[in-house]
Amino acid sequence: MNVGIDQISFHVPNFYVDMVDLANARNVDPNKFLIGIGQEKMAVNPKSQDIITFATNAAKQILTDDDLNKIDLIIVGTESSIDESKAAAVVLHRLLDIQPFARSFEVKEACYAGTAGLQMALNHVRLHPDKKALVIATDIAKYGLNSGGEPTQGAGAVAILVAANPKILVIHEESLALTQDIYDFWRPTNQAYPLVDGPLSNETYIQSFNQVWNTYNQQFNQQISDYQALLFHIPYTKMGKKALQSVLPTADQITQERLLQHYEDSIQYSRQVGNLYTGSLYLGLISLLENSQDLKTTQKIGLFSYGSGAVAEFFTASLVNGYQEHLHHSLHQNLLNERKRLSIEEYEKMFEDSLDVNVDQEFSDTYPYSIQSIHNTIRQYRK
Repeated sequence: MNVGIDQISFHVPNFYVDMVDLANARNVDPNKFLIGIGQEKMAVNPKSQDIITFATNAAKQILTDDDLNKIDLIIVGTESSIDESKAAAVVLHRLLDIQPFARSFEVKEACYAGTAGLQMALNHVRLHPDKKALVIATDIAKYGLNSGGEPTQGAGAVAILVAANPKILVIHEESLALTQDIYDFWRPTNQAYPLVDGPLSNETYIQSFNQVWNTYNQQFNQQISDYQALLFHIPYTKMGKKALQSVLPTADQITQERLLQHYEDSIQYSRQVGNLYTGSLYLGLISLLENSQDLKTTQKIGLFSYGSGAVAEFFTASLVNGYQEHLHHSLHQNLLNERKRLSIEEYEKMFEDSLDVNVDQEFSDTYPYSIQSIHNTIRQYRK
């Protein structure tokens, strides 16, 4: 029985910063951002939008009434949790009007959490093929104004509907995960911004990819020419390319050109959005599917998921005939094109205007599913 992605979509806030504007404001050569890290725009959210509003907006546009009745598992993967106890998935369950007899929870392991949720959902549907599962990867990546990580910030969510006999992508059961206790990136409880050892993080990312890539291919008798595309967790678009380039010398020229071209297809949306943390790998998947013109159903797509700290996983998938009919290309293009470009002054003001849940307040933001009010520390969402 085939199980995989039946529907997939993303949502980002309706504001962004142009990276040339940011570079000029920080007295940096714009090419350091445009070419050096490979970013063009960075999604920014007001305090009235959070991981639940992103998640709900991403999921709402792909779910039918039949889906809402068949979903009995909702998993949110995030490292931007808004509550130390209650899972964002519980609120999401209500906002989406999913049938009541469903299991809802939240998982965490840095940027790997979305994949952890996806693998749990796949196993659930394999055991219960008449049911469906909803996985949401939703995050806000913030490092602070004038910080080294500032140009790699971002915000948004990816929603994935998992089902038997999927319409878009069959995910294979074979996978390989790697866990290492490494402090390359971490955020202690109650600390606003993460701590990052940049060189160690880059080194661990590539080393982890090479370990799972080599071992997976040895265990399952695969070689680089078997893949039509390799997708990566994308904290910034040059990072994934460095990992890809580390294995390209083992490929023939045709394979190298194919993998490089498909990598460029997979980062088109990330260039416009920035880092989605748990959702970045799957934003890359959407970008590949919606922007590549020569994908085949006969060759595998490889996916590398990475979460600092560190957990990595490599797994594969195959496209379903007619998958193009179930994508949301126009919706995503309109979402990106209709955003407002912030001046640096507007961006910095929005960045520093943080949400204080200890103060009762009302919000005028009418954006779908935005926060309507705070009362007694509880967020009420505009439905």
